[in-house]
Amino acid sequence: MGPLPKRKVSKSRRNRRRAHDALTLNHLVVCESCGEYHIAHHVCPKCGSYNGKDVIEVDED
Repeated sequence: MGPLPKRKVSKSRRNRRRAHDALTLNHLVVCESCGEYHIAHHVCPKCGSYNGKDVIEVDED
């Protein structure tokens, strides 16, 4: 027989414990070069630029 809860956990205590479990969306910003959305502080996957400068070359497929 496995371990069992010693006391019932109330709904408010359960919900307070879960207060920080919500998922958050990534913060999207508009690229200065191409106008596409990308994650803030990351290289744009469409044009390969970061902070207005070309950082990587992207294949135009």
